[in-house]
Amino acid sequence: MVKLSQEQQAAMVAHARTGLPNEACGLFAGEVQGDEKKVKKVYCLNNLDQSPEHFSMAPEEQFKAVADIRKNGLILLGNFHSHPASPARPSEEDIRLAFDPALSYVIISLQAGEPVLKSFLIRQGVVSEEAVQV
Repeated sequence: MVKLSQEQQAAMVAHARTGLPNEACGLFAGEVQGDEKKVKKVYCLNNLDQSPEHFSMAPEEQFKAVADIRKNGLILLGNFHSHPASPARPSEEDIRLAFDPALSYVIISLQAGEPVLKSFLIRQGVVSEEAVQV
């Protein structure tokens, strides 16, 4: 389960909306307590691809985020990105690029009027939805 505050969820959604018509992306970090991943910090990064269908995180921004995560004694919990015109579920590309089975992959769909935020675990190409508590 991923636990995040309303403010953290709002920051992810605002970043997703700011990125329109393209996908937006970022990282989130925090603490692991049993089966719970408690988000402490959200890192909104630039999508180098500037595409509505895929994203690439700027390496220098990733390095800065990871350095900040380490400095604050946190753990990288996962990444997030938006789907401007498709549902909140991993695409074939998302599944193919899921490099770490321990990470949570949050997708924010802006397809409908209200944003939909879901989290997924992706292990060896197998996708399972992960509970999100706000």
